[in-house]
Parts: sequence; structure tokens; C-alpha cells
Amino acid sequence: MEEILATISIALAVTIFIVLSFSIYLTIKIFTGKSRNDKEYSPVHATIFDLFFHNDKLYEYQTEIARKKPTYRFLSPGQSEIFTADPRNVEHILKTRFDNYSKGDNGRENLGDLLGHGIFTVDGEKWRQQRKLASFEFSTRVLRDFSCSVFRTNACKLVGVVSEFALSGKSFDAQEMFMRYALESIFKVGFGVELKCLDEYSKEGEEFMEAFDEGNVATSFRYIDPLWKLKRFLNIGSQSRLKKCIDTIDKFVYKLITTKREELAEEQNTAVREDILSRFLVVNEKDPEKMNDKYLRDIILNFMVAGKDTAAASLSWFMYMLCKNPLVQERIVQEIREVTSSDERTTDVNGFAKSISEEALNKMHYLHAALSETLRLYPIVPLNMRCAENDDILADGHRVKRGDNVYYMAYAMGRMTYIWGQDAEEFKPERWLKDGVFQPESPFKFISFHGGPRICLGKDFAYRQMKIVSMVLLHFFRLKMADEKSNVRYKRMLTLHIEGGLHLHAIPRTSI
Repeated sequence: MEEILATISIALAVTIFIVLSFSIYLTIKIFTGKSRNDKEYSPVHATIFDLFFHNDKLYEYQTEIARKKPTYRFLSPGQSEIFTADPRNVEHILKTRFDNYSKGDNGRENLGDLLGHGIFTVDGEKWRQQRKLASFEFSTRVLRDFSCSVFRTNACKLVGVVSEFALSGKSFDAQEMFMRYALESIFKVGFGVELKCLDEYSKEGEEFMEAFDEGNVATSFRYIDPLWKLKRFLNIGSQSRLKKCIDTIDKFVYKLITTKREELAEEQNTAVREDILSRFLVVNEKDPEKMNDKYLRDIILNFMVAGKDTAAASLSWFMYMLCKNPLVQERIVQEIREVTSSDERTTDVNGFAKSISEEALNKMHYLHAALSETLRLYPIVPLNMRCAENDDILADGHRVKRGDNVYYMAYAMGRMTYIWGQDAEEFKPERWLKDGVFQPESPFKFISFHGGPRICLGKDFAYRQMKIVSMVLLHFFRLKMADEKSNVRYKRMLTLHIEGGLHLHAIPRTSI
């Protein structure tokens, strides 16, 4: 017994020594060589550990600081973490000095396990290659027509799902429903596969979706957890969960790639390949080494972030804002009926969906404004980062050292009165309209789709999808919160999800 106690005591002492030594090392690294009191650099607010303690309300915390200091620093080991809500600085790092700001080693390492070498994590030639290929695909009429057809079909399925809840008087989780819709849509458009998430249970699809979301959370936590590398090495905590999630994700994705290769091998060369994965394979079939399965896996998961999370989360926040602003909801319904020449007697779901043409979508100015206003307040990527490759001076005059990370805060920027006026925190679609016509803002002010050379290729794609779903659902249902006094909160992920889901009631506007 004494030997056991002695062994435990030694182990405990060694552990304490290691923790203290590591803490002292971090403290020295944090507070040396940082020009803390140099006014040429942005003001220091705290150390990076401060973000860890504000994890639950991180974006509100950053917003409060940005109201007083549009650009500020947190000190971290070996470098500074610079945060800015100044549109001039955003334009500087994303456009003016684009070549000086990369994803950085930390950004690539944080995202690499989940997203690999996809378009969101790479720079240089790898980025240019994927960007060029994706840019061509997104500009084709084939993809536009095919995707709109998929969006209409799945929107009709959503009406069927919601109608069951409406008739029973039960509430439903709209966010979970939109996640299924977006997953079904991106797999059909992106990879030519039907998961059947909306009309029947898919065990593989469920496991993949849960693993992808949990992996998203664990990856996001790396940005504020200074011990995540140690956890990964020891395979404990959030990093152990991430590893299990990635195993589930990889099993599903590699099976999908194998199936798609086999399908293409069986097709005639003249077959029309409408989905993105097939077209990527066709374009690169002469260079199989470049387009190997690992590379395809990374492309698929990056499309997943772009196509599933952004659409589903945006629609969830949009419906939340419509429930909190019922007059806006009714004005959108009025616009839908004017543009589509429909009314409460229009009860054919498929027929109504087919009436949503490209021309009709382009006329939905108020809906476009309301969607943009939602994204201004609830940007799907609330915080993004670039790393300085060389010393630089930001547009506001503050210096940046090589290796410093510069974060641009989309969530905070949408709430700044010095950007949007005194009513910045109000949900006001009218701010986007002039004489009833939608007026776009600078992408460095409205940063939801980023800006500069890396501006989101799928912006128009995303708006089409959100408009089609919104028009179909709002024509047939009036939506309200299950608990009208409740206010939702976000969940900390790479993308902005609603914590605990969005629980709504649907009241039929017309027979179906």
C-alpha cells in the first residue's frame, strides 16, 4: 500500500511540475517581444486565455470591445492575435494586400484534420487550382438549372414534412429540418447522390451528419483552447471526439467516392454529368494522381461546409427573424404572391414551385433584402482569420508583425453603429432598398460572403436556394415560435448554428 501511495505521490508531483513549467513557459512567451505599450500597434486588451473564459458568449464579448476599440489585440505565445471590425482593414487584408495574408500555419493546422487540403484551408497554387475549377463549374448553366431543380423538388418535400406538423398542431425543429434539407440538396447537386434524409430514415446519413456537426464543434474549439495539441497527442477530450468523428466521416465519404467512380466507369462517355463531383472527376480524369481519393475527400467536405451548413443555418436564422418580425413575414408573402401571380387558392405544391423561375427570383427584392439583413446580424462565418506573411501596416495605421493573426469579426461588424448607423442592431430590411430595388453593399462592409479574390463563389447559388425554400414555405404556412417569449442563442462552431434548435409552429395559409 505504501509503495502504491508513494508512486501516486511521485506521479502527482511530476504532473504538477509539468503543469507549472508549461504555465511559466506560456507566460514568458506571451509577455515577451509584444510591443505592449507601443501606440503604433493596436491596443492590447488581454491574453488569448481570456477568450477561453468567454467561450459561451464569445461574439458578444468581442462586439463589446469593438464598440470602443475597432481594432485590438490579445497576446498569445509567440505572436499577437489582432481583431478588427474596421471595413478598411478588412479590405486591406482581403484585397489590397491579399498576397501578404494567408491562412497561416495555425489556421491550416486547426482546420486540417477535418477539412484537409480543400479550398477553405489552402493558399497559393492549390487554392488557385481549386478556385479556377470551382469558378468554372459555378458559372455553368447546367449547374444552375440542375441545382434549382433540386432545390424546388426538396422544397416541395419540406412542405410535406411541415404540413404533418401543421395538421397535428405539434411544433418542430426547423433548424434540424433545414439541416436535412441542405444535406439532401448538397449531396444531390454536389455528388449526385440521394440520401433520402427528408422522406425516410437513413442510418448512414444520420451518422455522417452527426459526426460532421460534432467535428465542426471540436475544430472550432481549437481556436480558443491553448491545450488542444496536447489533447490530440493524448487522444483525450474534444480531440478524441474529433478523431472518432473524422473516422466516421472518412468511411462515409470514401464509400461515396468509390461508388461515384464505378458509376462513371459504367456510363457512356456522352452521358451528361450534372453533379459537381462527376464534373470534377471528368475534368481531371487524365491526371488521376492529382485527383486522388484523399484530394476528392477534402473537396467534398469543403463543399459540405459551403453547401450544407451555410444554407441550413442561414435559413434557420432567417425564419427566427421572421417569427420575431411578423410584419416582415407578411410583406414577403405579399411580394411572393405578386411576383408569382398566386393567392390562397394556389394549392398545388409542385405547380407553385415550378412557377419560381429565374425571372421570379430576380424580382424578389424585399425577400433578398430580408435575407441580407439576417446575414448582416447573423453571419454564418462569424469570425475569420488571415496570417501576416510579412510586417505590415493596416489601413487604420496600426502595425502588424510577421506571424500575427488578423481576425475580421463579421458578427461584431454587423452591430457597429460606425458602420451601419444608430439602428445597427435593428432588423430592418428596408436599409437595403432604394425605391423598392435591392442595393448591394461593399463586401468589406457586409462581409458574410467575404471579399477580394477569395469572395464566395457560391453567393448567387446560396441566395437562389434560400429564396426558393422561403417562397415555397411562406406561401403555404405562417410560421411562429413554439414559445413566442423565447430568444434563441448561437452554438459555438465554425459556422453559426442555433443552440438547441429552432422550435416553430406552422399554421396553414391554404389547403395543400
